[in-house]
Amino acid sequence: MLRDKSSSAEAQALRDDILLRTRRYFRAAYEERTFTPDEDVVPVSGRTFDESEFVALVDASLDFWLTTGRYAERFEKEFARWFGVRECVLVNSGSSANLCAIMALTSPELGERRLRPGDEVITAAAGFPTTVNPIVQAGCIPVFVDSELTTYNADLSQFSRALSPKTKAVMIAHTLGNPYDPEAVRQFCREHGLWMIEDTCDAVGATWNGQQVGTFGDIATVSFYPAHHLTMGEGGAVMMRSPKLRKIVESFRDWGRDCWCATGKENTCGKRFDWQLGDLPHGYDHKYTYTHIGYNLKLTDMQAAIGVAQLAKVDHFIAARKRNAKRLLGLLSEVRWLGLPSEAPGGSSSWFGFPIRVLPGAPIDRNTLVQRLTDRKIGTRLVFAGNLVRQPAYANVAYRLVGELPNADTIMNDVFWVGTFPGLGDAELDFIARAIVEAAVAHESSR
Repeated sequence: MLRDKSSSAEAQALRDDILLRTRRYFRAAYEERTFTPDEDVVPVSGRTFDESEFVALVDASLDFWLTTGRYAERFEKEFARWFGVRECVLVNSGSSANLCAIMALTSPELGERRLRPGDEVITAAAGFPTTVNPIVQAGCIPVFVDSELTTYNADLSQFSRALSPKTKAVMIAHTLGNPYDPEAVRQFCREHGLWMIEDTCDAVGATWNGQQVGTFGDIATVSFYPAHHLTMGEGGAVMMRSPKLRKIVESFRDWGRDCWCATGKENTCGKRFDWQLGDLPHGYDHKYTYTHIGYNLKLTDMQAAIGVAQLAKVDHFIAARKRNAKRLLGLLSEVRWLGLPSEAPGGSSSWFGFPIRVLPGAPIDRNTLVQRLTDRKIGTRLVFAGNLVRQPAYANVAYRLVGELPNADTIMNDVFWVGTFPGLGDAELDFIARAIVEAAVAHESSR
């Protein structure tokens, strides 16, 4: 067994030298590029970083603490403060965050309010699958409402029709960083005794009447995948104000155990061998006592270290996304055959991407336009799964529909999005807009 000498003077001096050389490596290995249209790729999303992420990553790796540790603890505290809530629990992805959020609401500790198999959860048909999948995996029934065609958010006017005696929760995402009215959703949930889960994986920094989205409901979720507002490579977080919900979320994240000791700690409760739970013998080790059917969804401290470095820049990243979306809106506003996104009154978007709808009667259809942009090395994406009920994965899933979901079908057939991430400059954005118009002209002339 090795003896730890990392705090010795020699080790500290070597660490300082390694981190200095890491900074020098970054400066030698990376430089700003000059964009050349039709030669350089215009990605739809990507990492935005500098030497500070490299230094944090190497610093964490030198600790050789391979699970959640000091950087994770620091990030949870700092991100919760920035986000505007009391509690932050890091997990290994935004999808895992959604899973933990829903599963936490099935806990027996919540009494009569807990979600049970057969309960209904109102959600949107047009969206990302892992907003909905945890509902199904918990044995609950997703109730799909349609979406609006300018914000691409759930149509809140359909909530009253979606409501039934079985309804227990609402879980919807702020689509592509454009917020729906969370005050209206919160009021609806309070009136009917429902849980409110805000999927803010694409909407970090978006606000409603000046308040951060994700702070209106009982639980919010965040993703730190490279496409998102800040990244850890992989990673996510569950946000809440309630310490009770935090403990439950941590339990589901950490194998379902009842113990709340941090990684590497023990006997935080002061009675590790003095508990009596279930049918276990008195004194059974609390670290190995399980009150939920949980998972291991922790992330590594090296990922969290990158997040700490990214968090120092998040306000800059958000401002850049807003600026890029504003430029695209100005560049494309005169193209009459395009439907451009709009913000609801009170909302301020933190654009994950810039959605564009190809309108009826346009000189080019969505699929052809996307292919022509791809040919010019411009990245595009669809609005995730389109209409989820038409995806093969849901062919045998029990769900309930509110209406025929015509707008979800329109989103599936006619809408795509281009990037707004901070790595894109004016040259790339101008090229995107020009290429869209030129694609339509070229298509018309080829007929």
